[in-house]
Amino acid sequence: MTTTDTKTDIKLIGHLMRRAAFGQPATELEQLSSTKYETLVNNLVDVDKFSRPEEDLLERHNLQHADEESTQWSAGRWMYRMINSDRPLEEKVALMWHGVFATGSGKVANNPMMRVHYEVLRDYGLGNFRDLLVAVAKDPAMIYWLDQQMNHADAPNENFGRELLELFSMGIGNYSEDDVKECARAFTGWTKSQTIPRYPGGFYPSEFVYNPQDHDDGIKTFLGETGSFNGEDIIDIIVRHPATAKFVAAEIYDFFVSDDPNEDHIDQLAKAYEECHYVISEVLRFLFNSDFFKESFFGKVKSPAEIVAGTAIQAGRHSNPYEFGLIKLPSKAANMGQQLLNPPTVEGWHTGREWIDSSFLIERINFASEMIGDTEAPKVKVMIDRISRNKSQISMTDLLDSCLYELGCIDLKDSSREILFEELEVKDVVDINSDEFSSLVAQVLRLIVASREYQFA
Repeated sequence: MTTTDTKTDIKLIGHLMRRAAFGQPATELEQLSSTKYETLVNNLVDVDKFSRPEEDLLERHNLQHADEESTQWSAGRWMYRMINSDRPLEEKVALMWHGVFATGSGKVANNPMMRVHYEVLRDYGLGNFRDLLVAVAKDPAMIYWLDQQMNHADAPNENFGRELLELFSMGIGNYSEDDVKECARAFTGWTKSQTIPRYPGGFYPSEFVYNPQDHDDGIKTFLGETGSFNGEDIIDIIVRHPATAKFVAAEIYDFFVSDDPNEDHIDQLAKAYEECHYVISEVLRFLFNSDFFKESFFGKVKSPAEIVAGTAIQAGRHSNPYEFGLIKLPSKAANMGQQLLNPPTVEGWHTGREWIDSSFLIERINFASEMIGDTEAPKVKVMIDRISRNKSQISMTDLLDSCLYELGCIDLKDSSREILFEELEVKDVVDINSDEFSSLVAQVLRLIVASREYQFA
C-alpha cells in the first residue's frame, strides 16, 4: 500500500475493516490511512496488544445485564462488544465459530452455560484449532446440546462424536461410520456437573467433569491410527488430518472472503493452516495480506449481526454504556434471521444470499434506514458537517459520492445510482445553507443503506 493515493488506500482499509471488524466511517478510516496496511492487519490479528472493553459502567447503567436467566442480555452484551471493542476481530471470529459450533439456548435453556459457551469461542477462537476443539468438547453447553452427558462406556452415544467429525472439523466423506463409533468411545466419561434447578436461588454454574470410571479405555482404531485413545488423542489426530485443513480453510474463506468458494484460494488457506501448525490468527494474517482478499470487494452478504453492529458504528450509536436501547439490537438481528446464542440447528445458519430473502431484506433495510437516517445520531451529524464544510453549494452527484465515502467508501453500481437519483426530488445543485440540507443528506444516506450494495461487505 502506498500513501500517494489516499482515496485508494482508504477504500482498501474500508474493505479490511468491514471484513475483519464491523466497519468504520470515513473519519476513522482517514486516521488509519497513515498506517501501513500490513501494520493494520497485525493490529487486528494481534488482539493482545489491546484491552477488552471496560464493562463496569455497562453493568451499573444496565442492570438488566444481571438477569442471568435470559440470553437476550448476554446477546446485548455481545453487541456492545462488537460495536466498541478495540479487538473487533476477536468478536468477529467468535461470531464465525458460533455458526460452526452451533449451540443454542433453545435446548440448553441455561443462560450462564450459554454465556460460558460464547466466552469459549471468544477466548480460544484466534488460537490453536486443537485447543479450541478441546475447549468446545469440555464446554457444558456443548455437552448438553449434543447429549454427551449420555455417552457412557457401556452405552456409547454418538451424537457429539458424529458432529465433531461432520460439522466441526472434517466434513462428510472424510471418515467412516466405524470412525464415528470409535470417536464416541474415546469421549466416554466426558460429562458435566449436574445443573441445580434455578429456583429459588437462580442458576448455578455447570462445569466439565471427567469420569474415568465411565471411560472406555480399550484399544480403538480411528482414521487409521490405533491406541487406547481418549478424547484429546482423537482431537490431536483430527487437527493434523488434511481434510481438517481444508474444512477450516473453507469456513474461514466463506466467512471472511466470499459466498462463492474458490478452490485455489481455499487450498492456499489450508496450506497456511498446516504451516502455522493450526493457529487461526496466523491463517487470518495470511488471508488479510493476500491478493485475493484485497480484491474481494463487496463479494459477501453481511450477516444480520454485521448489519446491526456495523450500522450502529456508522451512526455512532451505543458507543457508551449510557445509551438506552442496546438490548433491542439482538432482537433486530433476530428479526433478520440471526438470533445470537440460539442458532436454528446443529448446522448453524444458512448464510450468504439466504440472509436476504424478501422478509429478512425488509427488516434489514428498515433498521439501517431508521438508524442511519437519524440526523441526531452522533456520527451522522459528523457526516453532514464534513460534507457541508467550506461549501455553499453541492451537486447531487457530488453529494451522493460524499455520502458513499462517509459511509466507509461504499461503491454503487450505475443502475443503483440511477434508481437513487430517481427517488430524490432534487436533481441538480443544492444550497448547503438551506434549512432542508440536513434532511436531504439523511435521505441520501437512507437510500444508500437501502441499496443492494449495502447488504454486501
